[in-house]
Amino acid sequence: MKNPTDELKIEIINLIIETLGITDVDPATVDYEIPLFGGNNTLSLDSVDAIEIIMAIQRTYGTRITDQSLAREVVRSVNSIATFIANNRE
Repeated sequence: MKNPTDELKIEIINLIIETLGITDVDPATVDYEIPLFGGNNTLSLDSVDAIEIIMAIQRTYGTRITDQSLAREVVRSVNSIATFIANNRE
């Protein structure tokens, strides 16, 4: 199991912000470990955002997420996305 780099985590935050057109959040304020979906995250995302994020990850990193429960686990936090990409990118 590979550990994701901080560079990859920053790349993911920027991908999420660009994909969703978020303009009022400084990428440096996004916590890697806080769940992306829920009241404590600075991004304030919903389930439609999750679908867009998964599609952007698949497009950008050449990965496939076909299982819905895996998708939920992958998009839990920036760390979980980064770990998935580090271990599954082509």
